[in-house]
Amino acid sequence: MSEKEGMSEELEDTISQFRKESRSQSMKEPGFIKETSNLINEASDYLEGKSSNQIYETHPRQNTLEPTSSSGRKSKRNEEQKKNLQFSETSTRTETSQSLSSLTGRTAEYQALVNFLSHETVGEVSPQVSEENQKQLGLGADNFTVNLEAKGLQEFPRDILKIKYVKYLYLDKNQIKTFQGADSGDLLGLEILSLQENGLSSLPSEIQLLHNLRILNVSHNHISHIPKEISQLGNIRQLFFYNNYIENFPSDLECLGNLEILSLGKNKLRHIPDTLPSLKNLRVLNLEYNQLTIFPKALCFLPKLISLDLTGNLISSLPKEIKELKNLETLLLDHNKLTFLAVEIFQLLKIKELQLADNKLEVISHKIENFRELRILILDKNLLKSIPEKISCCAMLECLSLSDNKLTELPKNIHKLKNLRKLHVNRNNMVKITDSISHLNNICSLEFSGNIITGVPIEIKNCQKIIKIELSYNKIMYFPLGLCALDSLYYLSVSGNCISEIPVDISFSKQLLHLELSENKLLIFSEHFCSLINLQYLDLGKNQIKKIPASISNMISLHVLILCCNKFETFPRELCTLENLQVLDLSENQLQKISSDICNLKGIQKLNFSSNQFIHFPIELCQLQSLEQLNISQIKGRKLTRLPGELSNMTQLKELDISNNAIREIPRNIGELRNLVSLHAYNNQISYLPPSLLSLNDLQQLNLSGNNLTALPSAIYNLFSLKEINFDDNPLLRPPMEICKGKQLYTIACYLQRADERDEKILEKIFKIVANNITETNFEFLCQKLNLANSETDMPTKSTVSLSERAHQALVIWKTQSNKLSLTAADLRDQLIRALTMIGAYEIMDKITALNLFTRAIKF
Repeated sequence: MSEKEGMSEELEDTISQFRKESRSQSMKEPGFIKETSNLINEASDYLEGKSSNQIYETHPRQNTLEPTSSSGRKSKRNEEQKKNLQFSETSTRTETSQSLSSLTGRTAEYQALVNFLSHETVGEVSPQVSEENQKQLGLGADNFTVNLEAKGLQEFPRDILKIKYVKYLYLDKNQIKTFQGADSGDLLGLEILSLQENGLSSLPSEIQLLHNLRILNVSHNHISHIPKEISQLGNIRQLFFYNNYIENFPSDLECLGNLEILSLGKNKLRHIPDTLPSLKNLRVLNLEYNQLTIFPKALCFLPKLISLDLTGNLISSLPKEIKELKNLETLLLDHNKLTFLAVEIFQLLKIKELQLADNKLEVISHKIENFRELRILILDKNLLKSIPEKISCCAMLECLSLSDNKLTELPKNIHKLKNLRKLHVNRNNMVKITDSISHLNNICSLEFSGNIITGVPIEIKNCQKIIKIELSYNKIMYFPLGLCALDSLYYLSVSGNCISEIPVDISFSKQLLHLELSENKLLIFSEHFCSLINLQYLDLGKNQIKKIPASISNMISLHVLILCCNKFETFPRELCTLENLQVLDLSENQLQKISSDICNLKGIQKLNFSSNQFIHFPIELCQLQSLEQLNISQIKGRKLTRLPGELSNMTQLKELDISNNAIREIPRNIGELRNLVSLHAYNNQISYLPPSLLSLNDLQQLNLSGNNLTALPSAIYNLFSLKEINFDDNPLLRPPMEICKGKQLYTIACYLQRADERDEKILEKIFKIVANNITETNFEFLCQKLNLANSETDMPTKSTVSLSERAHQALVIWKTQSNKLSLTAADLRDQLIRALTMIGAYEIMDKITALNLFTRAIKF
């Protein structure tokens, strides 16, 4: 399982779930933050990356902001949470309005709509204005909100403020640098202003005019200092300067007596002023990913602070004064340099969440028993050899993560943690799982991957709430029977062990959805698997399986089947009964053919047949109309020499990997794969790119390194969607390899365009040389070689037109005819030279040779 910054996505998911459950009721409360409970809820969102650079008060905005994740812990889950972050002044949340994609970057249309409404009275919207026009202008249904996110604005939208009384203004993702032009009278009622991602280098002094402002978000800009005018915002509650270039703590900030939330994460702060305790109402403070080398003592005297984030700094110790943070509930100190914890930290009796991952802690004090309210404890990536027995006094603990330490055992009385729902002890030196784990009646997720465990106690069957178990990469020899009695278990991974047999008991695990058994010692595909009718994901890769039982057809829910690195010599036709199969991996086997029955896999989307022993490309694959990804790279297998034209039948194909073969040419009709996004064809023998390749408008990745290409087509610029290209290790002459090393399509296309212009000029000069020097006899022979009509019938008579003129006209006609065959000027030049050589026009050839030598000496 991948981990980011010491915390897995699964762990974050659980922490998020815990927080949501604990605040499910309070999140419904309307209005601005007034109570500590509400602030805890929103701070919790903030700390889990849901609104990391901001915790907004509830308000009637229709569209959501998109902050970056707290502590640098970005994941797809966080992105979804950001999109779901909505605000409302009532107990029910309003639905997210549609974005103004039609107006993005089109300020002229925006101005026209503004002008249309400009005659209306300030503070209300004319009933004549259609709902669609209101949406285009970013007007919220509440008549107080304006959302103009990502509209290409370069100046403050003063006209929109004339239309209505604006309280909430969102101008994120524009290029607004100043408030210049905005009427201060129009701004007086502004309560929320968001200017994220505008490229601001400083905050305009006009900010002092916004006396009613309660929330200001200028995160994700280039601000290096905050002006003293900010201190005049006496009503400000929440300030967000996340991800800027601030080196010094904002001056005069202590004047903001009403400030409750301050986000200065991801800046360049080295020092926190002693005046900070003047912020008597500050409750949430984010200083993550700065350059603090000590824990600032000033932080210890913020009487109402409930959440403090110091993730990603350089702090090596905690001050004794930390005990003064009597109300602190959340403390994040991941990714620092702590070697020990000051004993005073254990006087923070209200602490609910403590994150200390990726430090250098060797021991945890037994005084941890004081944390009677602790719910979440993260100690991953430290140097811990043991956990104190007194942790059993943390009766409220729900999530305990101890991965990547040096633990050999867990506390003997860990079973007293009755509320524990998630226990992670991955990558330690654990020899066994204690029998007392059966008393953890509320445990939902158990992870012991990367240890030296040889067995799982049968008593685990008593943990009936378990839904996920990770036991990968241990020394388990027998499939744990106790797991088969877990009625809620849906995810099980025991990859990388020594299991050789599957017990019949697994057939009772009807609820299993995800099962991983790769890298074990299985000799057969057990028929007991076939009873798992709800199983969706099955990984049996890197075993020694040779056959598939016919009863696999019972696995009607199977979507993903991984059988890579086994012993299949013939394609198992039994797989073709899996009508719902979407992903099949049979890479690194010994397959030579594919059964025609594979066409029965109507829903197949991804196939991996790489590193097998195919004699020819399996043409049976071309019947798969639903296929989106095909990998038939043969780095270990027998090399393919050609691709069939029928490849174009796979019209849904998006990714094609034919690398590490001996393919000489790409099918001429490859352009019919209209949906192709990625083509990997490196390490082959391809010497020519067919013209139809240039019609793949959706192609984004093209890797043709390690082939025999000498020239790239001039029209390669037609592949305007290309983002990644690679032509390394080809004998390229046009353009030369040094032009392609930068892997920039624009550079390559510019070179080829100039080369075409140069070749055209050279060809024209050659035409003149030929016309001025050819004899009548050689002219007739040349017309024959070039398949041109006789000069006497197609040209004016000799008496009226000179031989030179007739020859030049004939060559122009020949060029026009050849253009229909998509021949380049360089191709025509080579063809003409061959024809002149064949008719023995040596004097003309000498002159052309001299011209070629001269042009090669000129670089452009």
